[in-house]
Amino acid sequence: MVSGLRKLVGDTNERAVKDVQPLVDEISRLEPEFQAMSEEELRSITAEFRERLAEDETLDDLLPEAFAAVREAARRTLGMRHYDVQMIGGTVLHQGKIAEMRTGEGKTLVATLPLYLNALAGKGCHLITVNDYLAKVGAGWMAPVYAYLGLTVGFVAHDTSALYDPEYIDTKANQEDSRLIHWRPCTRQEAYRADITYGTNNEFGFDYLRDNMAINIQNVVQRELHYAIVDEVDNILIDEARTPLIISGPAQKSSEEYKRMARIMRSLNLRRSTVAQKDVKFGAEHDGDYVIDERSRSVTLTDEGIEKVERALGIPADESLYDPQYFTLTSYLENALKAEFIFHRDKDYVVRNGEVMIVDEFTGRIMSGRRWSDGLHQAVEAKEGVEIKNENVTMATITLQNYFRMYKKLAGMTGTAYTEREEFGKIYNMD
Repeated sequence: MVSGLRKLVGDTNERAVKDVQPLVDEISRLEPEFQAMSEEELRSITAEFRERLAEDETLDDLLPEAFAAVREAARRTLGMRHYDVQMIGGTVLHQGKIAEMRTGEGKTLVATLPLYLNALAGKGCHLITVNDYLAKVGAGWMAPVYAYLGLTVGFVAHDTSALYDPEYIDTKANQEDSRLIHWRPCTRQEAYRADITYGTNNEFGFDYLRDNMAINIQNVVQRELHYAIVDEVDNILIDEARTPLIISGPAQKSSEEYKRMARIMRSLNLRRSTVAQKDVKFGAEHDGDYVIDERSRSVTLTDEGIEKVERALGIPADESLYDPQYFTLTSYLENALKAEFIFHRDKDYVVRNGEVMIVDEFTGRIMSGRRWSDGLHQAVEAKEGVEIKNENVTMATITLQNYFRMYKKLAGMTGTAYTEREEFGKIYNMD
């Protein structure tokens, strides 16, 4: 027994095992009582638990009976019984800690215990895994247990969302796999309104970002981030923790401004100064309109050049191009200067089929699909007279680390957690 417990929660956690053992003993004492319940009695136990929560009992108070109920529901629906070692794992997960369980040690079944218990609060629980298939299979496999006890189960994937419905048959799914056929399509909001929702870290994270971009509250799909269990926790919360999730979209910059600046560049016939950029002094006269710094690939207008540009833009004599009201113009101007004097056709880029394509400065190869950022590519397109395509800008972003830290309680399952034990403690307050 002890060796199994060590494998489940880690060799260094014998004290935690001893602390949990009395709860496991109590659950075992309750087993005959729950086995003797009629179907109606067991199915109605969830409503009773919720009433007791409303009367100021806590989830910890309910844990032995709730776990005993799940054990019996699993035995009746799946023919599977939670072992005592799995009861300990479930308790560890309920406490917001990491349970160390290797493949084949029943992680999927263990998760039903804390998910059911925490779902009793009515705030939703999430099971997060590494890919859509594992999420769907795991949810479909365990859903009969939850459904028997009156809980709803949702599933979210990249291109679909669904609710478990034993009466529904998905004719497109593999009919020989009962875990896949009872998923009735629903809205994303409905999937998150389920008592328990399965999905991947990316789906939960991107849905959070989309919710923060929603204009109307009716378009928000997620609820408060209440409780989550992360499968392969070391992979998701450590290895990919700083990977940013990014939603991007087209910038709202006007293509007409790019065209206007390109026309000005061509019409002014600006002359390059012979003065080095470090020697440019504003207020002094120079023999040209702009200075190029070859190392930084930047262009600086001299006072003479600024005057010419201001006249071309129609800026009054008593105002300056660099006054606050002209702030947006300066970014267009700076990119137009670079496009005109720094980036050269058939060296830095080529134009093919009406498209500006970047040339790799080291290999000379065309970098298909790549674009310069911050408006530079649009400025070059305006210079060449081709279609100006909108640039993509970041509209919302979050790292997985910051997303998961927003859960009120977070737990994890893994086979290698204790190699990163210190990081889990510092970043996520998990043991």
